[in-house]
Amino acid sequence: MPRSTCMPAWCFGLALIAFAPAALSDELPEYRLKAAFLYNFALFTEWPADVGSTLNLCVYGRDPFGVEIDALQGKPVGNRRLVVSRVTSVEALTRCQVVFIAGPSGDSISRVLSTLRGATVLTIADAAGAAEQGVALNMNVVNNKITFEANLTAARAANLKLSSKLLSLATEVLQ
Repeated sequence: MPRSTCMPAWCFGLALIAFAPAALSDELPEYRLKAAFLYNFALFTEWPADVGSTLNLCVYGRDPFGVEIDALQGKPVGNRRLVVSRVTSVEALTRCQVVFIAGPSGDSISRVLSTLRGATVLTIADAAGAAEQGVALNMNVVNNKITFEANLTAARAANLKLSSKLLSLATEVLQ
């Protein structure tokens, strides 16, 4: 993309990622901001052509988002649309392209990653150490700010390319 032009969705997305993490406030609850991050993570990911016209965004486990995630239903991601669903079985994750692993406990991250190994799926969590375990993007709250770390090895293994703009905002990029 030429430096002098910026598609509205990209500009908005980049601005949201750049400025939304500034602080959590009473006006913007944590999971409303995290839902916006999920959308921007999908937007700033290069998806293979064979993914199709929809991106199934699945929340696996106990849903911390509530109605906040429903606002993403039908939103455009390039020439695709998001479809939001809640999933309770690991086996059902194989139909997802974006998976948020909610409230990971015990071996749930490793079970999810094992099930999705080799699939074109962007894995996202908000648990300490999730990026080191193999989740592509992991959100954290540090000093009342939402930050994230990226695991490039995990993204590449899923046949996904994370935008350099996205990576420049990560607090840590694991190679």
